[in-house]
Amino acid sequence: MAKTLTGIVTSDVANKTITITVTSRETHPIYGKQYTVSRKYAAHDENNEAKIGDKVVIVETRPVSKRKAFKLESIIEKSRGSIELKEEVA
Repeated sequence: MAKTLTGIVTSDVANKTITITVTSRETHPIYGKQYTVSRKYAAHDENNEAKIGDKVVIVETRPVSKRKAFKLESIIEKSRGSIELKEEVA
């Protein structure tokens, strides 16, 4: 069974590549306190369809390059829009 992960796209600058941040809650083995862990994965996006802020599912595949061993399976939720800074008026 191939490993699947769900995360948020944090970068789509590279061609056919997206960077996904996957956050999870883990419990410390000794102290029992929960904390969040963020991991970044590079995934292959053949049609450049995912954009920053999208919630996506990636699935493990054979290595596409040195860092990419996942590919985009589906986009769960599109981002609602981005915040753009206004240009300063001189």
